[in-house]
Amino acid sequence: MRCFVAIDLPPEIKAEIGRQQAAIRAALAQAPSRGHEINWTRPEGIHLTLKFLGETDRDSQVIEALKGTGPFEKFCVEVKGFGFFPDARRPRVLWTGIEAPPALAELATRVETAMEKLGFAPEGRPFTPHLTLARFKSPRSQPAIEDFVKQQGEWSLGRFEVSEFFLFESKLSPRGAEYRKVARFGT
Repeated sequence: MRCFVAIDLPPEIKAEIGRQQAAIRAALAQAPSRGHEINWTRPEGIHLTLKFLGETDRDSQVIEALKGTGPFEKFCVEVKGFGFFPDARRPRVLWTGIEAPPALAELATRVETAMEKLGFAPEGRPFTPHLTLARFKSPRSQPAIEDFVKQQGEWSLGRFEVSEFFLFESKLSPRGAEYRKVARFGT
C-alpha cells in the first residue's frame, strides 16, 4: 500500500483553492506562456501532508504507532499566500501557504518520530506546511503566474480548525492519484 499521513481540508477551502487555480489559469490564458507544462493538483485531492510514507505492507503497525502519538489540542490554521519551491526563477511547485501555531509543527514532529521508530526514513528537510497547487514539468520561470502571486500577496483562502488527521492510501491511476482514508486520529 502506498500511503501518507495528512490533515484533510474542509470542502469550502478546497472550493476556494479551485477558484484560485481557475484564476491562475485565466491569467495564463492571457499571456504567452508554457501553461501546457503544468500539472494542476485536483482541489478535491489537496491535503496538508504531515509525512509521506511511500510503499508499505505494515499498515497495521503504522496505525498502532499513530495511535500512540496521543491526543492533541485542537488548533486553527489559515491558508494564506502563494509561492514557489524552490524559487520563482526555477519553480518545481506552486503552493499556497499555511499559517499555523506551533501545535502544527509539534504534531508533525510527533508523527515523524512515531514513523522513524518503525524504520521509515526521516525527512531530510524541515517541515514547511503548504498545499501543492501545481507541479511544473520544467523548472522555468512562469511570468504570468509570478505576476498573479505578486498581485495576490498574502491573500487568505480561509481558516479552519484541525482536530484530526488521517492515514491515507494513495493509488496511482491514469487519471492521477486517488486517495482513501484508512484510519482517523484525533483529539
